[in-house]
Amino acid sequence: MTDLGRPALNLERVRKFVAVAEELHFGRAAERLHIAQPVLSRQIRALEQELKVQLFVRDRRRTELTAAGEQLLADARPLLAGADALRLRVGRAARGQHSFTVGFMPGLIVTAAVRALSERHPDLAVNVVRTSWDDQIEVVHDGRVDVSYIRLPVDQSGLTVRPLLSEPRVAVLPVEHRLAGKESIAIADLADEHLLQHPDAVPEWRDIATELRDGTRSPVGPFHAVEEKLENVATGRGISILPLSTATFYTRPDIAHVPVRDIPPCQVCLAWGAGRRSPLIREFAALAEL
Repeated sequence: MTDLGRPALNLERVRKFVAVAEELHFGRAAERLHIAQPVLSRQIRALEQELKVQLFVRDRRRTELTAAGEQLLADARPLLAGADALRLRVGRAARGQHSFTVGFMPGLIVTAAVRALSERHPDLAVNVVRTSWDDQIEVVHDGRVDVSYIRLPVDQSGLTVRPLLSEPRVAVLPVEHRLAGKESIAIADLADEHLLQHPDAVPEWRDIATELRDGTRSPVGPFHAVEEKLENVATGRGISILPLSTATFYTRPDIAHVPVRDIPPCQVCLAWGAGRRSPLIREFAALAEL
């Protein structure tokens, strides 16, 4: 029971709800969960009774989320990830693994704060994990890291996010490109280029891009690492916009980077689970701000 006298939310039912909400089909969700469809239907009805709301609208042709279902789906993913992360941390503690793990994006140097925490707590194993644009928040939610250095924008639901610094963004170009070697450029200078990332990542380019206006944009990626993106830049398949620290970290002779003077800088923050109250997290956050 909760402190208000109400039963705690049944997380297993919530997990089954997420499967149905993602599939929008009870049969496929049941196959995914390896349970019988009638069992799944009973679990969803029990969850609706527990919450006193209708989560799905069903007919013979389709299954759709109600407004309440949409809200539960938005809240359920971080809730379930937090529960999984809790189990992971408790398991580590039970095995005597006293550790603290820091995630970091490529180009960001976290050595000073990691070293300072290690010196303050000699018996603590302070580990680091390299992340990417795809999983920089996922590693926080699923408990792989205690804190993570992230680059905005991200979905901040279920997170505490503390700003650390901002840095310029640069255009990364083949070394023989017509703009390579310039002191700086405007985003308009890149209107005719092929961008090797999602247009929403650079809305200033998206709004003026010739290939978007003409409908000639070809598929991009997916790129799972900066190195993959840089290989495509070097071979002349397009250009990319990166934070300055990332571009300088991956210096190579066949690529140049040029500051783009009229786009906002990249914001670097420290993030951790909103429900975490660990003194070590607060201590590390203070060290990261130094």
